[in-house]
Amino acid sequence: MTSTAKSAPPGGGTRKSSTKSARSRAREFALQGLYQHFVGGSDAAVIDAFTRELQGFAKADSAHYDALLHGCIELKDDLDALIVPLLDRELGQISPIEHGCMWIGAYEFLKCPDVPWRVVLNECIELAKDFGGTDGHKYVNAVLNGLAPRLRPHEVEADRSAIRAAKA
Repeated sequence: MTSTAKSAPPGGGTRKSSTKSARSRAREFALQGLYQHFVGGSDAAVIDAFTRELQGFAKADSAHYDALLHGCIELKDDLDALIVPLLDRELGQISPIEHGCMWIGAYEFLKCPDVPWRVVLNECIELAKDFGGTDGHKYVNAVLNGLAPRLRPHEVEADRSAIRAAKA
């Protein structure tokens, strides 16, 4: 699978802004900040100060944004250690957008138990669709689907058992 990030950092998206939840907006702003971190090497405090001034930030869940941006950057080595075994290429070959989506997903799996695993997965796939390369969302999906059973085993198994029972 190959994918390339769009040349511009995230900021627009294709979903109607009126239908986005405050947490979805927080993820978008966090992804934009992570993009700045990957591409420009900026630290979280500089990114945070810049991002809070962007149009539309007031509609985002600022607490969730803080957790994602600062948490992902603080735990970057741990997040990469979770992601790397699921990759079919070197980490440096992953686009900054897809890398950021994977960080957000892994972070939420680990630190946001109030967000159902399927919501985390779907939100990260949507971010990759909106801002990543052509098929980048498929790669994000594959990696996070591989990670979810390791980080949320009881939740994933209960969900899958319920689906099997409904089909029986």
